[in-house]
Amino acid sequence: MEEMVDQINVLLEDKDNTRLQEYLNNLNISDVEELIDELPERGALFIETLSLNRAVNVFRILDFPTQERIIKKLSGTRVADLINELPPDDRTSLFSELHGDAVQKLILHLSPADRKEALSLLGYEEDSVGRLMTPDYIAVKKEWDVERVLNHIRRYGKNSETIDVIYVIDKGGILLDDIRIREILLVTPDTKIIDLMDGRLISLSASDPQQDAINVFRMNNRTALPVVDAQNILLGIVTVDDILWIANEEYTEDIQKIGGTEALDEPYLDINLFRLVRKRVGWLIILFLSEMLTSTAMQYFNDEIAVVIQLTFFIPLIMSSGGNSGSQASTLIIQAMALGEVTISDWWRVMRREILSGLMLGSILGVIGFLRIVLWTSFSTIYGPYWLLIALTVGFSLIGIVLWGSLAGSMLPLLMKRLKLDPATSSAPFVATLVDVTGLIIYFSMASLMMHNILHHAATAHHAVCLFNHFKVSFG
Repeated sequence: MEEMVDQINVLLEDKDNTRLQEYLNNLNISDVEELIDELPERGALFIETLSLNRAVNVFRILDFPTQERIIKKLSGTRVADLINELPPDDRTSLFSELHGDAVQKLILHLSPADRKEALSLLGYEEDSVGRLMTPDYIAVKKEWDVERVLNHIRRYGKNSETIDVIYVIDKGGILLDDIRIREILLVTPDTKIIDLMDGRLISLSASDPQQDAINVFRMNNRTALPVVDAQNILLGIVTVDDILWIANEEYTEDIQKIGGTEALDEPYLDINLFRLVRKRVGWLIILFLSEMLTSTAMQYFNDEIAVVIQLTFFIPLIMSSGGNSGSQASTLIIQAMALGEVTISDWWRVMRREILSGLMLGSILGVIGFLRIVLWTSFSTIYGPYWLLIALTVGFSLIGIVLWGSLAGSMLPLLMKRLKLDPATSSAPFVATLVDVTGLIIYFSMASLMMHNILHHAATAHHAVCLFNHFKVSFG
């Protein structure tokens, strides 16, 4: 990359546009994209200098902030050429991100047919499959023979997004089947299309969420899928390159939400500092207020803490163990749901697995915690005369807290999905905060149960001392 940047800088200093164009046109489009990242101030110049076809291919793989920055600096002619040559799905994606006034200006550059098509695609919900589809596909009739189909492909295939799959429709435009091109190429020219149809059709609805389309592509190993309306009329197709782009955006958003922030919608280094703070501060405030419940829980168990002060030594350990187990379970379930491996209907199977795994994980940590106190007591008196009861309290508490953390972490994403919310918002920090508070309640409740007699005697003694002091003051 450094060598390319140096070469570009030499050509720019020499103002040799002919050699610059030749050099850029011989690079891979991914290399040109990296050059634009390295020299953002030259991005518009590169797009202006490239041949139109290569400029379109480079522009379509840039992230939106870069596209917006470049399109503002391009000449009117180049903008018109670029917008007209962009595939309909990429054009729709660009228009959906731009402000309304900018879209209105760009749409004026389109031909009447393309303008109508763009406005039609923009009419679908923002995150729907309809926004991804392109109307550039090859459709044939079931009564055609293979020779006629091949002639049709030769005539119209150049403008198609893909010719890997041919779509069969009836006279009303209703989708009947899809046929892979290799099946057409391997039969005789007089074979009828109806004889190649197998009825194993997979299609998407224009109103489907884009997330559903990602799962359909993943499960069916397709390069393109047809998009239909409520009457099963073929509207367009969605190709795997668009799905991969959306999947990457969804994955990025989920990772950001799992970390306890809102989705940034822009590269980290490009987003305005104040917007970055606003994206992060909301969850931090919610988590901070939630953590205040921790001090409330500790105040409730103030008597137990006053009698056996050694219980406070293990509060960080208890809180982190529950939070860690909850975060693990939450992350695993969110990822499994994103991959389509787990659905809401699997809640009982998930709960059963987490109960068993939570018990096993809690038992392992509980034994370690118990042994740590026992071994430490062999050469220290820090845990006092009740060290064995403290060790048992910590051991059994860890079993309960890790179990609870695993259950909370696994069930919250499913609950969010059931409420039609984004499961990623039940993020690891949120689960950890929830388990911190409830973990303390479990810990001190276990301590009250294990040390009931000690706490009772201590409370009685404390009451007697208070009475003695009262009478001493009253009677001098």
